[in-house]
Amino acid sequence: MAITDIKEYAHLHTDDVAALRAELDHIRREITDSLGASDAAYIRRTIAFQRILDAAARLVIVGSRTKTGWALGVSALAAAKSIENMEIGHNVSHGQWDWMNDPEIHSSSWEWDMAGVSSQWRYSHNYRHHVFNNVVGVDDDLGFGIIRITRDQPWRPSDLLQPLRNLLLAITFEWGVALHDLHAERERAGSDAEKSAHSRALLGKISRQAAKDYLLLPLLSGKRWRRTLTAGIVANLLRNLWAYVVIFCGHFPDGAEKFTREELAGENRGEWYLRQMLGTANFRAGPVLAFASGNLCYQIEHHLFPDLPSNRYADIAPKVRALCEEFDLPYTTGSLTRQYLQVLRTIHKLALPDRFLVADSDDAPETASELRFRDTEASRAPGIRPAEHVPPPPGAWRSGLGTALRAPHPRRRRIRRPARAHGPR
Repeated sequence: MAITDIKEYAHLHTDDVAALRAELDHIRREITDSLGASDAAYIRRTIAFQRILDAAARLVIVGSRTKTGWALGVSALAAAKSIENMEIGHNVSHGQWDWMNDPEIHSSSWEWDMAGVSSQWRYSHNYRHHVFNNVVGVDDDLGFGIIRITRDQPWRPSDLLQPLRNLLLAITFEWGVALHDLHAERERAGSDAEKSAHSRALLGKISRQAAKDYLLLPLLSGKRWRRTLTAGIVANLLRNLWAYVVIFCGHFPDGAEKFTREELAGENRGEWYLRQMLGTANFRAGPVLAFASGNLCYQIEHHLFPDLPSNRYADIAPKVRALCEEFDLPYTTGSLTRQYLQVLRTIHKLALPDRFLVADSDDAPETASELRFRDTEASRAPGIRPAEHVPPPPGAWRSGLGTALRAPHPRRRRIRRPARAHGPR
């Protein structure tokens, strides 16, 4: 099922994990030491561009007389909303720009242009998700509580409907995230009064957001209020769909592994880095697509360094990929289409009870564990595990997880699906 021993799964010795940590810490120091005026100018330009694009889109929507003009305005408005939510709101709320000490661009003060409350999102996302990324039963973002995304989540009859639930979540993503964040806050609240305060905060934000999008702006459009109202609805829908695709492609395609609570026991910083690397996935993107996704095409780098400015991820990515090659670790990436199709396959596949699934649960495309690398006899004997890997001599090649995934191993012969379906991933 999910990974319980990450060092064994990664085929790394304790010394390897320590060396990996040192390299990643060095990358962090390089970036933090070089932050300066050009980075501050980047986020200020981005905010200015987003606001100008938003205003221009609304003027086109109201002022144009053709369907083409309306569609152009809606597309621009959806792009402006996506940039505000992902490249600005998401990243500012991570504290990526707190080093500037600008009170207007700070994680403690930024309130984004969507239904959820930023402060509630910061606890649910920055802490519950990023610290415990893909840990079953701890990371609330693992399927967002409504999607069965690993066999470690028990199958329920209602999961038969999860393809439909997935579609509804995509359409209403901002509202689903808002309720998800509220649930996390209420769960940690110490009293009923605190729970009520969190609920009131969300209701207040929803009221203000709905009033702006669906009442105030249409009223300001005068006789063309219907045009503005429908444009706002469609733009919000497009933004929701795009945010959903980007988030799911970064966390649930093949190669984005899941972990058990046991893995957290005694986890050190190097093992935390390793879990972030193995629990996330990138998708290939040029500069425009990267910007449109909030630079979350670099989800691996984002999870390693969530508080480093997003405009630096493109520079960090080659260094992280080189480390993966050095330590023989997979660097999970692919086209956006490929990653999303893998996510859809997993969602539809896991809607079924486990008895209808043919792949071994420790060696399936959507999830794996260290058991996939144990020989047949060892896997039958409780408590028996291979000896820890011996570190290679200085300068020697590290044979790690990447090589292990490409090599045939005894456990694969026990999988019930045809052998030709089990080539390298």
